[in-house]
Amino acid sequence: MSDAIDTKDTKDAGEMTPAMLADEKMIQDGFNELLDDYLKSNHRRKVERITKAFNFANQAHAGVKRRSGEPYIMHPIAVARIVCREMGLGSTSICSALLHDVVEDTEYTVQDISDMFGPKIAQIVDGLTKISGGIFGEQASAQAENFRKLLLTMSDDIRVILIKIADRLHNMRTLGSMLPAKQFKIAGETLYLYAPLAHRLGLFTIKTELEDLSFKYEHPQEYDFIEQKLKSTEESRNTLFEHFAIPVDKKLKDMGLNYEMKARVKSAYSIWNKMESKGITFEDIYDLYAVRIIFDPLPGVDEKNMCWDIYSAITDIYRIRPDRIRDWVSRPKANGYQALHLTVMGPDGQWVEIQIRSRRMDDIAEKGFAAHWKYKEHSVEEDTELDKWLQTITEILESPDPNALDFLDTIKLNLFTSEIFVFTPKGDIKTLPQGATALDFAYALHTNIGNKCIGAKVNHRLVPLSHPLASGDQVEILTSRSQEPQAEWLNFVTTAKARSKIDAVLKRARKDAARLGEEKVIVAFKRSEMEPSTSNLDKLCMYFGFSKREEFYYAVEKGDVALPDNIKKLLKEKTDNVLFKYVKQALGVGSKNNKSKEETAQEEKPKVKYDKSKPYILREEAFERNYVIAECCKPIPGDEALGFINDDGNVVVHKRSCPIAMRLKSSFGERILNTEWSSHKNASFEATLEVKGIDSIGVLNTITKTIADDFSVNIMRLLIEAKDGVFEGKIKMKVHDVEDIQKMCVTLSKIKNIKSVGRVAD
Repeated sequence: MSDAIDTKDTKDAGEMTPAMLADEKMIQDGFNELLDDYLKSNHRRKVERITKAFNFANQAHAGVKRRSGEPYIMHPIAVARIVCREMGLGSTSICSALLHDVVEDTEYTVQDISDMFGPKIAQIVDGLTKISGGIFGEQASAQAENFRKLLLTMSDDIRVILIKIADRLHNMRTLGSMLPAKQFKIAGETLYLYAPLAHRLGLFTIKTELEDLSFKYEHPQEYDFIEQKLKSTEESRNTLFEHFAIPVDKKLKDMGLNYEMKARVKSAYSIWNKMESKGITFEDIYDLYAVRIIFDPLPGVDEKNMCWDIYSAITDIYRIRPDRIRDWVSRPKANGYQALHLTVMGPDGQWVEIQIRSRRMDDIAEKGFAAHWKYKEHSVEEDTELDKWLQTITEILESPDPNALDFLDTIKLNLFTSEIFVFTPKGDIKTLPQGATALDFAYALHTNIGNKCIGAKVNHRLVPLSHPLASGDQVEILTSRSQEPQAEWLNFVTTAKARSKIDAVLKRARKDAARLGEEKVIVAFKRSEMEPSTSNLDKLCMYFGFSKREEFYYAVEKGDVALPDNIKKLLKEKTDNVLFKYVKQALGVGSKNNKSKEETAQEEKPKVKYDKSKPYILREEAFERNYVIAECCKPIPGDEALGFINDDGNVVVHKRSCPIAMRLKSSFGERILNTEWSSHKNASFEATLEVKGIDSIGVLNTITKTIADDFSVNIMRLLIEAKDGVFEGKIKMKVHDVEDIQKMCVTLSKIKNIKSVGRVAD
């Protein structure tokens, strides 16, 4: 309880000060307002249960104040009001909201809650207690595990996350009383997780408020600027709306409709987001406001047909923009959103977006799935409408041991992407993230179908596994019993479920192959009358260029490494082989039997201790480097780089922008070194340039001659392709540092017909 202050009064219980009486009145008024909200809802009347929960929570939090100075119980009351009034939930959720901080902040236990209010409320309060205190640890791996915990709890009972979002909304509304550092943390966390979750659960109004409040505390100047702009343009917007509304109003009244028409202004956060992402000014945003038409359905007339009738009436008056029609009436979004959107040219020459919804659709758009209860005929008990989405989450969580960081990436991916709707051959609809492939669809149907998939038919046409799907596609999956998941399949999938299922099979297959390879190596040692000791196995791995035994065994089984007839002879003869020396230096591993005195003396030195308070200088002396270049990104002197201390104590250098380096920073922060390059004018590094231009006679000769004459560098590989009068080429060469590359790019770009030159990953 970060903003609670214990101020229990030392006076006798009988003495009530004016301040205490004022607090009592505030608490009672707050609770009465909550009851009023509840009695206006369509839920069963369980006032006694709610009153009991309030009295219990009030007594548990007695004497404790929030940082703002008001009694702490006002926070649970406010959360319960959000849950009831703004989410439309019933007595179970209201009681859980009133009790949500009791276990965390007082002496009471989950068992106490269970004894008094039953197992369901106790389970929700327990879930809320587990995910409290934020979901961001010091390291990203801990952060992912917390995220996982939150979603596990969520799949247990959706109300846990709904109450958590309500709790966060009230904290954001009262964030002004917090210290600035705390404000930044809570606002960042809200924008990163809670707003997208609210959006995914269909809580549009809450999502918008969470985004705006986060934006207000993270970027106060930008927020004030946009608010000021909205205020100054309000009058002209109202005039535009009036001009637009007059003929529409007449037409809809003539149709005998009971409706409400209002202008909804874009939120400050979404305006700023659009300005940032598109690089435009406030004045350039043409969809600053939308007109919303909310109607009450006529008896016996289908809501969907009424939406299209209103659409038809509007398009009789104004010219429509056909590429901006969005029909979410026939096919609602996965979060339950239903509406018909269109854009027309208004009377003042401006595009106007119109959203047509029934009253029911509007409630669901604002409150999410919880609003469904309002439209059930009789008094209702709470239930959940999100089984499908929760099932997806559960499947991800049940996958065998996903890497914590991968897990976070895939969940974030699934939270943020928009959906496509794909049909099975029988006409069932499956919802998938945008960019999903035929293979993703196969895994969405069933893990076994995914594992045995050999192709698909999309709209009766044969396509490969990697074929991206579009909304409306009808997909039939083709399978074969002999098929098994392949490593390249990971490049064909976007969904978390498919990736985790493929990973699991590949890991199993690799382990099995490595085990068989190990058996072959042990047989080879015995044939050579040598002991397969750890030391001898390491020597053999090192000889063939492998730093890990499991990788070596796998290569043996796959036939990438051929074992010699006599291992003893090979290890004795090849100890001073140049490759062996290079590998030994790169991996930092040495042979114990065949070492010079100098090597032995070096080995006896204690392991290097790195001073993290100073930059680690990357040097090369006598052709030996005090670091290893990472193969994934191959940095060269001048690149922004960082060092990673590997298991052997060597410093492996990555580019700072390298995705693997990003993961290492998250997972192994204590092994990261700040690095600086020393002069490397006598050393050379691999780099690749990409050249594009207009194909013409002699252009290739000019490029190679310029590189050889002007820069005296060694070209290792040259690959150029020409097609339809345009050429693309890659030149791999040895350079000294980034400066060489930069000079080369400038010089080559001056050659006639060359349009672009840049360094690329190999």
